[in-house]
Amino acid sequence: MKIVVAGYGKVGDIIVADLTFEGHDVTVIDVDSAVLQTATNMYDVICVCGNCGDYDTLCEADVKNADMFVAVTGSDEINMLSCFLAKKLGAQNTIARIRNPEYNNNSQGSSFVRQQLDLSLAINPELMAAQELFNILKLPNAVNIETFAKRKFEMVELLIKPDTLLDGIALLDLRKKISDNFLVCVVMRGNEVYIPDGSFVLKAGDRIGITADPVQMQKVLKKLSILQKQARNVMIIGASRVSYYLSRFLLAAGNSVKIIDIDRKKCDEMSKLLPKANVILGDGADQELLLEEGITIMDAFVALTGIDEENILLSFFASSKELPKVITKVNRAELASMASKLGLDSIISPKKITADIVVRYARALQNSKGSKMETLYKIMDGKAEALEFIVEDSFKFVNIPLKDLNTKKDVIIAGIIRGRKPIIPTGNDVIEPNDRVVVISAGHLIDDLSDIIK
Repeated sequence: MKIVVAGYGKVGDIIVADLTFEGHDVTVIDVDSAVLQTATNMYDVICVCGNCGDYDTLCEADVKNADMFVAVTGSDEINMLSCFLAKKLGAQNTIARIRNPEYNNNSQGSSFVRQQLDLSLAINPELMAAQELFNILKLPNAVNIETFAKRKFEMVELLIKPDTLLDGIALLDLRKKISDNFLVCVVMRGNEVYIPDGSFVLKAGDRIGITADPVQMQKVLKKLSILQKQARNVMIIGASRVSYYLSRFLLAAGNSVKIIDIDRKKCDEMSKLLPKANVILGDGADQELLLEEGITIMDAFVALTGIDEENILLSFFASSKELPKVITKVNRAELASMASKLGLDSIISPKKITADIVVRYARALQNSKGSKMETLYKIMDGKAEALEFIVEDSFKFVNIPLKDLNTKKDVIIAGIIRGRKPIIPTGNDVIEPNDRVVVISAGHLIDDLSDIIK
């Protein structure tokens, strides 16, 4: 597909990398010729230097023939304007990153503006990151939580610790011990990712993905002896947009929130927006301040400053105090990988969330084989994917037992949601029209549910 990406900052770079990897014809627009030179050196893309809100620049980028136009500049207003112009010029689909809470509320005015822009999709990465953080804090033993079918189905990523029930057990033996409906559907060991069978033996240090009905998940984790209590007292470093959204979720759920930031203006604004939060003006990198503010008695610590390196160092300090849960915001992929290898297991990236959504949308546009892609997550440090498809009437493989489907290696059907009923599939289960099907894939690009069949 022909895709135009407006804005080659940190988010634009991740999006361009993912889209070019998947074989799309990408054009990049940015006002900075130096960053465009970097894009040209790194990827096979066409670059146009100019303002993406300018008619001539959009024409030079051949927006009229674009299948998709993605605006991820640092300005919400420019993103919205450029999407509006791109649509008028002929772009088939438009996606805008819109971060300001004023544009993301449910007011009539906000809805009117977005409707008039005729956007295909509006992305608020900070809001989505906050939702992921909130989910993890509700289940602190999880490294990450992916939700499907409007939260009717979950995949929880866990890290196996030494001398626990999961350390050294084969999956067949685990099934004999715990009869509840769940599935260990993916394992990452070192840099390798596996779709395990029953003979696979789990080991300490493995990162595993478990799928289950959300109602059953807590029971399963309790029987695995790895269920931690929900985080009630949360310390957040950095008065950012993510902090605002996360604090709003936490306070609404009855949690205690303490926010620390060195910027007086941000603290004043946060205090007005969140009167029930305890907002502290101070340097979050000051260990004495953190100790004075009670870091050692917190249930969770979340590092959300704008500097990846600072978030990592703060998280190491919090981990040294043996807090039950530490979560780190890291946008740069190389730093996220390093932090993970050094022991920080819960890492979140708003920029990665944005890229995943854009890639999912691009794949869904190519889909014409009988299913619709609803969700896509990059999991296991990006080495595997979790995808959700809605099965249409034209899907060729309905009502065939799963054991009779000749599926590709390193692909597994990890869940089926039928109406409101989540199903952990066995070989005798079948796929029916209107089902939502969750697939885990390692090493394959899956555009359509049919792509899992050899």
